[in-house]
Amino acid sequence: MALQIGDAAPDFSLPDQNGDTVSLSALKGQRVVIYFYPKDDTPGCTKEACNFRDRWDAFESQCIRVLGISKDGAGSHGKFIAKYELPFTLLSDVEPCPVATAYGSYGLKKFMGKEYMGMMRHTFVVDAEGKIEAAYTKVKAETMADQILTDLGLA
Repeated sequence: MALQIGDAAPDFSLPDQNGDTVSLSALKGQRVVIYFYPKDDTPGCTKEACNFRDRWDAFESQCIRVLGISKDGAGSHGKFIAKYELPFTLLSDVEPCPVATAYGSYGLKKFMGKEYMGMMRHTFVVDAEGKIEAAYTKVKAETMADQILTDLGLA
């Protein structure tokens, strides 16, 4: 069952690019953008990350945390952050990807006629009370951050 607006956001604790644990419950009291993406330093994922980077001032000025989640490990995340000067946190949700699964963002994908299990490009905005405020399952990587800011009336 897909998460709906108003549902409690599933809590999680995942390691970040430095190996430190980040828990959603510890961020209660502020808005959090959680975006799931397939892989560090690939064309679509880089466009999405750079869109968040380029709009960072707008998120930061509203005290909105941005968390990117993929299956990549801390080392890969660290290189991705350094290469593109990403100012936000990247988290590792390794297979079987329990956090992505809880958010309906891990499942069967198709590419060039082959089926495989993978990370879906989905984004969620969690409000200060820990509830889903917005959910995006049809994500345009190049403009996801812009879309969120527009929808929240912050653009």
